[in-house]
Amino acid sequence: MSGRPETKEACIVPDCGQEVVRHLALAEARRAFENLPEKGRSAPLCREHYKQWKKATKKDRTLERLGR
Repeated sequence: MSGRPETKEACIVPDCGQEVVRHLALAEARRAFENLPEKGRSAPLCREHYKQWKKATKKDRTLERLGR
């Protein structure tokens, strides 16, 4: 028992509905997906959309780590 309820949450990207694997800040998710609904502060993403976010923001995240 992990103490966390076993609920299946859907991806926030319109017309997706796949099971969520990661949660990002809504502002971070908007860097790759502009048409996300205003729904709380976090953006639940499925595996496929999380990969798309990683690819779309790779250069920016690398520069942030290096301190620009």
